[in-house]
Amino acid sequence: MSQTRTTLITGGNSGIGEALAKQLVGEGQRVVSVGLEKPVWTHELLTAYRADLTSLAETRAIAEKICRDHAVDCLVHNAGMILPNPLPDAKPEDILTLAQLHLGAPMLLTQAAMEGMRSRRFGRIVFVSSRAAMGAATRSAYSATKAGVHGMARTWALELASSGITVNVVAPGPILTDNFWGIVPKGSEQQDKMARNVPVGRLGTREDVAHAIGFFLDERSDFVTGQVLYVCGGTSLVGLGP
Repeated sequence: MSQTRTTLITGGNSGIGEALAKQLVGEGQRVVSVGLEKPVWTHELLTAYRADLTSLAETRAIAEKICRDHAVDCLVHNAGMILPNPLPDAKPEDILTLAQLHLGAPMLLTQAAMEGMRSRRFGRIVFVSSRAAMGAATRSAYSATKAGVHGMARTWALELASSGITVNVVAPGPILTDNFWGIVPKGSEQQDKMARNVPVGRLGTREDVAHAIGFFLDERSDFVTGQVLYVCGGTSLVGLGP
C-alpha cells in the first residue's frame, strides 16, 4: 500500500495475524489488533484491544469502539477456532459458536467500518478461511462455517464493488501455528508425514499466508474481488492423504 492505511486484524496477537501485523507495521502501516489477548510486542503503529469474538455482545461493542476511534481502511478477519470431532461426537453447539466467530463477527466489524470505507471510496476486506472448506475429516463445524465464509465474501464483493471496496478470501492449507500444533504434535512423525504429503514438500509458514493477504490489501489490487486464493502448497488439488 503506497499511502498509510489502518488495517484491523482479528486474532492479531498470534499466528498468521501476528505475522501480518508485523509485516504491515514494518511497511509503515497502522494496525489495530483485536483478539482474546493483546500482542506481547508493542509498536508505535500498533493499537490492541481484547474481546471474545464468539460473543455477539462483545463483538458488537468492540466493533463500535474501534470504528469510533480509528478510520479503518482494511479489515482482515483472521481469528478462528477448529473444535474438531468425528461425526458421532460432533456437537451442534459448535456450529453456532464457529458461525458467530467465522461469520457473525466479521459481519458486525464490516458493518461498523463500512461507512468510513465508503466515504473514502476505499476498502479492503480479507477473510482468512481454510483449505478445509473443501472438506476435512473431523471438521464438521469448522468446514461448514469456513465454506460459508466463501459464500458471504462473494456476496459482499458484489454488494460493495461500486463503493471501491474489495472482498477476498485467503484459504491456507496446513500452516505451522499453535492451532496446527494443538491437533498435530509439534515435531512428531504425524507432522513429518503431513509435510511429505504436501506437493511442494513442506508445511506452510505464517509468513506465507501474510504475504498473500498483503496482495489483496494492496491499493493496486482494486480489480480483484470475490476471489478465493488457496495458500496450501497444492493440497487443494490432491488433499493431505490419510
